[in-house]
Amino acid sequence: MAGAVFLVLGGAAEAVAAPNLVYYPVAPDVRLNVRTGPGTNYQIVKILPYDQKVPIFCQTPGETVSGYYGTSNIWDRIGPNEYVSDTYVHTGSDGYVAGKCV
Repeated sequence: MAGAVFLVLGGAAEAVAAPNLVYYPVAPDVRLNVRTGPGTNYQIVKILPYDQKVPIFCQTPGETVSGYYGTSNIWDRIGPNEYVSDTYVHTGSDGYVAGKCV
């Protein structure tokens, strides 16, 4: 399906229309921890390889983190139950670039 992103929810793949999905680069030379929620106390589900680009489906406030691009409490949801600190993603903004997660 063109222009769709497939999310796995409850064990079944579900196509979600995402025609304007933008991929943002992760900070250079960083292997970024992907967590189950918006904070360092959440479980790490994977570690991204160097020089990755990630989609941002939505953003949410969480733990304040200091990273490559400054200090912020914004966390980016890059997949189902997958969050990364916005301080390691080059969005070109210190604020929200996507809708807030619900």
